[in-house]
Amino acid sequence: MSIWPERERCARKALAQVRSRTKSPSFSRRSARSGSGFRSPELSLVGEDPAHKCVIHPFIILPIGRVSAGAQVAYYDRCLPPKIAALSEIALFAALSEAEIQGLAQRAVERRFAPDEMLFWEGEPCAGIFLIVQGSVKIFRTSPGGREVMLAIEAAPATVAELPLFDGGPYPASVRVVEPVVSLFINKNDFQQVCRQYPDVALKVLAVVGLRLRHLVGLLESMTFGSVTQRLARLLLDTSKGAGTENFELPVTHQELASRLGTVREVVSRNLARFRAQGLIRIQGHQVQIVNRAGLEQEAESQA
Repeated sequence: MSIWPERERCARKALAQVRSRTKSPSFSRRSARSGSGFRSPELSLVGEDPAHKCVIHPFIILPIGRVSAGAQVAYYDRCLPPKIAALSEIALFAALSEAEIQGLAQRAVERRFAPDEMLFWEGEPCAGIFLIVQGSVKIFRTSPGGREVMLAIEAAPATVAELPLFDGGPYPASVRVVEPVVSLFINKNDFQQVCRQYPDVALKVLAVVGLRLRHLVGLLESMTFGSVTQRLARLLLDTSKGAGTENFELPVTHQELASRLGTVREVVSRNLARFRAQGLIRIQGHQVQIVNRAGLEQEAESQA
């Protein structure tokens, strides 16, 4: 269930309270931009007296002028629950306590990205961590010759760029938007401040990062050992295992499959056609069904 309707309900409720303080308020809708890729709608409430202006951000409500600082904090806190709910759904923070998640939620800023926009490029200094609340992204590296090698497709709820938060290095891979993304961004310094305030946060997050590292080691093995036919068969079997069913969606194109397997699109298409002709799988668009699991497993294990 989306958190955004709850966020809007929360924002409009606070706006109604501010509205009672103004004279003949009027509404206008505009678009804000703050930093790369950050676009978010705002509602402006302007009374006859400019001092009564109130700007509502999708997560933060900031009355300006005669509304006291204490009231501003109250409005802000009232809109924290949607962010807390979003953070709680992300595996990286699943083991955190309510207080720990709230500490992160208070520092999270919404950023929106359109398809094909870049969250960041490999080698860039790490500014912070992106929490994918809606949409999906592709994580990839680029060879010296310019060829992209896909590492993973991450769909919400997910995180990208965890490791640089701890080792101080640059982003180790690039991230491009596949489907429109709504994300929460936590600055590196803010995240480290939460870790100092709640020391268990770092240990809990590192446990999840360790699982991600094991996954990448397995990915490296799948891209390195065996023929393309073996690697493709293993990828289909692993995807089926992750989905928990023989019928699953393959959310990537043949080109992206080729990138992940370290080959070219034509080879992937040819092998998929052979699997289908042999009665191992059925394919309809992005939907794949494993018909003969034993036969596909034999393809994955056979020597080139």
